[in-house]
Amino acid sequence: VQLQASGGGLVQAGGSLRLSCAASGRTFSSYAMGWFRQAPGKEREFVAAISWSGTRTYYADSVKGRFTISRDNAKNTVYLQMNRVKPEDTAVYYCAIGPTRYYLSDSAMGYDYWGQGTQVTVSS
Repeated sequence: VQLQASGGGLVQAGGSLRLSCAASGRTFSSYAMGWFRQAPGKEREFVAAISWSGTRTYYADSVKGRFTISRDNAKNTVYLQMNRVKPEDTAVYYCAIGPTRYYLSDSAMGYDYWGQGTQVTVSS
């Protein structure tokens, strides 16, 4: 299984960014997906998760109302739309594939495979 995250970059506070994660090597549409992030000197933290069909989502309180997770199973891709970003959103963002269709967990331990990460930097 390979996950390729992209879309990171430098953005001003209050701006928007959309991250993408393309999957290959597994039946993408059969599994839940998640986004996590890790800032320098901090532990990896949960951002959002989405069920296999996209009908169920789960967000960390810190991003709820600002970020939106979605997926396009025809393109084997999951997205993270980041709006009204803040400097504290600065981190490397990782996508991960869950073990089941409805694995909407905020624990990184349960996710099977991880992408390489994409850097998001929010300037104040």
